Amino acid sequence: MASLKDMRVRIASTKATQKITKAMQMVAASKLRRAQTAAEAARPYANKMSAVISNIASAAVGSPGAPVLLAGTGRDQVHLLLVCTGERGLSGAFNSSIVRLARERALALAAQGKEVKFFCVGRKGYEQLRRQFDKQIVEHMDLRSVRQLGFVNAEEIAKKVLARFDNGEFDVCTLFYSQFKSVIAQVPTAQQIIPLVVEEGAANGSATSYEYEPEEDEILTRLLPRNLAVQIFRALLENNASFYGAQMSAMDNATRNAGEMIRKQTLVYNRTRQAQITKELIEIISGAEAV
Repeated sequence: MASLKDMRVRIASTKATQKITKAMQMVAASKLRRAQTAAEAARPYANKMSAVISNIASAAVGSPGAPVLLAGTGRDQVHLLLVCTGERGLSGAFNSSIVRLARERALALAAQGKEVKFFCVGRKGYEQLRRQFDKQIVEHMDLRSVRQLGFVNAEEIAKKVLARFDNGEFDVCTLFYSQFKSVIAQVPTAQQIIPLVVEEGAANGSATSYEYEPEEDEILTRLLPRNLAVQIFRALLENNASFYGAQMSAMDNATRNAGEMIRKQTLVYNRTRQAQITKELIEIISGAEAV
């Protein structure tokens, strides 16, 4: 059995850990508000842009001059998985849930005879994926030095993806991220961004007919790369909010667990101390009777 001194050290250590987790919870809560506001503000723009492009694209689908970002390469053999995760841990299952979804997709594609490549954005996803898919990771971007996410960060990623697509390195690109729902709910999401998936409603046509100037193909040639960056930017903002929500929840649980450990450790300490005092009293009484 541990000595009373060891127990006191253990209790003090647990209390110190509890202070750290409580502080991290408060920091995450303060950053979550700003991150959530940014993610929610980006959703309407990203959704509307996607809807507008889908509406224009519905008229261009099948056209000989349709941009390759819309029509695709005509093949479905090489898949690029753009996996966006966090730079730090201590956030529960936030990073691992995104990686798990990407891993499941990669294994399913490999089982179909497809070639899979990874583009990792974020340190944690890269560290997990390279254990199993090291040779398939073609690029890794680290955003640890970025203090506040901006559209320029998404544009940089989009340019790298487009450069690889123009070089014929892949046929299909799927974006993986975590959609923020609430502090306790973040949903791992997979979204195909190359070639563009035209929304079903737009593809079926609508009651309203539009005439475009310039032609649809020319408009799409300009808008599709922009839309790619917008969708990636939205994913980064959703991830940022999801990370702080998951971290806040994880640190709250850790703080509660530390409190429970302190209670149990203190109870054991008091019982051990009481037993030791009782033993000493018995020894004293026994010695007095012997005299």
